Amino acid sequence: MILLPCAWCGPRDAAEFQHVGELVARPDPRTASQQQWRVYLYLRANRRGWTVETWYHRMGCRRYIQVERHTETNEVRQASTAGVTGAAGVTGAAGVTGAAESAGPPGATSPAGPAGSAG
Repeated sequence: MILLPCAWCGPRDAAEFQHVGELVARPDPRTASQQQWRVYLYLRANRRGWTVETWYHRMGCRRYIQVERHTETNEVRQASTAGVTGAAGVTGAAGVTGAAESAGPPGATSPAGPAGSAG
């Protein structure tokens, strides 16, 4: 069983989440070639070892998190809210952070803060 640390709900079984995929930089739409778009949309490194992935908590808070996970052992090193840039500009380096920094699908609504917070 893989436990993923949700920033709002705490540690949860991976069955509650939907795997969105590896963190991949989006090319500039104004200057990207067809080859760059194909690589962005369809090709993933799928390497063995540590990788940063995005997961959607579909059976919980319905928010996105980024998880640094070892693909062979499923060990989770750290997690952060999706879209948060941490130390040295590396996404996910800040650790688990607050709800105000959440990123989600366009038009989605979500709770105002972490579960159980007064505020």
